[in-house]
Amino acid sequence: MTTTANTKPEFPNQVTGMYILARALKRVGLDTVYGLVGIPVTEAAYAMQKIGVKFVGFRFEQQAGMAAATHGYLTRKPGVLLTVSSLGFMNGLTATANATVNCYPMIQISGASDPTMVDMNMGTYEQLDQLNTARPLVKAAFRCSHARDIPSAVARAYRAAVSGRPGGVYIDMTTPALAEIMDADEAEKLFYEPVDVYSPVAPNSAAVDRAVEILTSAKRPAILIGKGAAYARAENQIKTLVEKYNIPYLPMSMAKGVMPDNGPLSALSCRSDIMKKADVVLIAGARLNWMLSFGRGKWNPDMKFIQLDAEPQEIDVNVPIAAPVVGDLCMSLDAILAGMEGKKMQADPDWVSSLQAETKVKNAKFAARLAEAAPAQPMNHWSALSAIKPIIEANPDIILVNEGANTLDDTRDAIDMVLPRHRIDCATWAIMGMGMGSAVGAAVATGKSVVAIEGDSAFGFSGMDFATICRFKLPVTVVIFNNGGIYNNIGVNPSTDPAIEHDPAPTTLDLNARYDKIGEAFGAASYYATTTAGLSAALKEAIASKAPAIIDVQLAADAGKESGHIGYLNPTPLINYTV
Repeated sequence: MTTTANTKPEFPNQVTGMYILARALKRVGLDTVYGLVGIPVTEAAYAMQKIGVKFVGFRFEQQAGMAAATHGYLTRKPGVLLTVSSLGFMNGLTATANATVNCYPMIQISGASDPTMVDMNMGTYEQLDQLNTARPLVKAAFRCSHARDIPSAVARAYRAAVSGRPGGVYIDMTTPALAEIMDADEAEKLFYEPVDVYSPVAPNSAAVDRAVEILTSAKRPAILIGKGAAYARAENQIKTLVEKYNIPYLPMSMAKGVMPDNGPLSALSCRSDIMKKADVVLIAGARLNWMLSFGRGKWNPDMKFIQLDAEPQEIDVNVPIAAPVVGDLCMSLDAILAGMEGKKMQADPDWVSSLQAETKVKNAKFAARLAEAAPAQPMNHWSALSAIKPIIEANPDIILVNEGANTLDDTRDAIDMVLPRHRIDCATWAIMGMGMGSAVGAAVATGKSVVAIEGDSAFGFSGMDFATICRFKLPVTVVIFNNGGIYNNIGVNPSTDPAIEHDPAPTTLDLNARYDKIGEAFGAASYYATTTAGLSAALKEAIASKAPAIIDVQLAADAGKESGHIGYLNPTPLINYTV
């Protein structure tokens, strides 16, 4: 039996679509939801709490989505985002699209108007065709027009989010479906537990044999580790491949820690040498996109790539792949290791030793740079990192969240990671504004302490959700590098028009802002650090507290350069707009 939305359910014999949604999530093992409530999903969030699903309420849907995406990446279960309709849906969709691009399993569930009226563009609330807006940006999209659709939509969304290459899935949860009333015993018949939601696909043997032949015959082999390897939990296979066959490795940013950054075969300091000199590179869970110069230009033109990927369409993107191995990453690595058993590498004996010698020289120079920067007053990025680096490295189980321009680049270069899935950053799209959401998602998903190192510009995108960290009493320390601008504070307005010549330059923010006061507003431990000693003491105390904390790190106005390490991507200006 079903009834219209205008009658009230007679509990416990009748239930609403909102209860069915909560129950469907719980039945498939999705026990945490991030979101921001309002019409028409408020009661759905209460229903979730009622049956034991944790609801983490945010100030901004985009940040709730970033939390859900991070949760999915760290747990391999889809992170769930709940939003209101229209603009709330659109705000959340930014994060869901980002999850799809970055291969994080995530489900966005948004309240939606009655589609029959949306299609006519008349007579309903907000009138946005959310389903068709989302479709091009996600792996799969479903619409629930009736309460009976909900359990199937949730189960199918779970399967779509985690299967093959993971990504974001959208469920259009219409108001009629949420408000519909069903007899409880009829509703109970709708629930089921999907079987084999993730079924790993093995690579074919010919592909594996080809990869083994090319890898074992390489003179200068290397392994490129992407965040897909971290997600797949392939660290044991990669460790065996590296150590047994003496192959140097180069991790991408979020793959730092799959193998220790400071390990004897780490080529982290020799990225350019790997690109220019290696003759065979095995790509494990990465893509030859803009972050790798598309496999061209800076790379050895005679390079042979062995690419391991779950998505066949990724093969031959940008450059031909000599040995594609399509399938589950761990199964592919297991098959390659089995195929290599008893075979000897043909590598040049000087290849590894030359990389190790260069690493030693470059690491010494880098250590000297940090030491020289430490006394700088006011601080710059490097002096601040000279204080932070030993603390984070002494606490390797802390999850590091990192975003900004110079703050992102310099922190990535400075801090060595030794454990997988302990670094979260802005990833493929290099977006700013993931910090607070990812910090919340990491803390909730793992229960571990989190340190978020943020540029002041990047923090501005998500800073209000520091309140969420405080409201849920999470063990998160937020460190803000304040140099007063986007890149720095020294931009100059070039205008001579009296009406606007005194406006701030486009890159200028607030050098004297006191971000620590945000912590005071929400009851968190708050610190204002102007020296490396003060920063070190504050960070140690904040981490030890396992409670919300915020540290405002005052940098010099001229600390930082435009776009960090990727300023070359900026178009050449016709005139010099900045000093």
